[in-house]
Amino acid sequence: MAAEKLVHVVDDDDSVRRSAAFMLKHAGYRVESYVSGVAFLKEAKNADRGCVLLDVRMPEMDGLEVQQEMGKRGIDMPVVILTGHGEVGDAVKAMRAGAVNFIEKPYEKEALLSAIEEAYARLDHNHGKDLKAGEAKVRLTSLTGRERDVLNGLVAGNPNKTIAYDLGISPRTVEIYRANMMEKLRVRSLSQALRIAFIAEQALEPQMQVPPASLT
Repeated sequence: MAAEKLVHVVDDDDSVRRSAAFMLKHAGYRVESYVSGVAFLKEAKNADRGCVLLDVRMPEMDGLEVQQEMGKRGIDMPVVILTGHGEVGDAVKAMRAGAVNFIEKPYEKEALLSAIEEAYARLDHNHGKDLKAGEAKVRLTSLTGRERDVLNGLVAGNPNKTIAYDLGISPRTVEIYRANMMEKLRVRSLSQALRIAFIAEQALEPQMQVPPASLT
């Protein structure tokens, strides 16, 4: 079944493209590679539908700009973002813009394949909210105040050191709270934890926009 699945690999680093393509082809995927976001966008409208493995740091157009342009052009393909170490803020922005997942370089084969499979699950079901808002909010209520503080820091795109400074605790303590938070949310990756937070956040937005009843 994987043989029918296509992954568009977009990265200006030749070694990253080759490595990702090797792993994906070995796992049975079809792969199309692009040296830049501009090159991908030139072909994307007429390309076979698949998922997109998109690097954040690229010349001409970075990954976030490419993702934004995909939306403008109606290119409906799930995106997995590739980030370097310490680029959590960019990953958060990408997920707010609709990316399915992100993985940090250097990445393990298992992490890459898991992210691609999640992207294809999104493509197959053709919807973005496999987790209901109600369940997301229930999971969040299981967190302690400090665990929620750490999650809020991650949602803001802050690295562990910044969260530690803001909360007046050590980075190691942040790691412990972060691990406990992910266990309670029943997730295995930061991207999944962020998605739960985003779904719950989006569910609150309509309520916040309801005008108050007139006093008569």
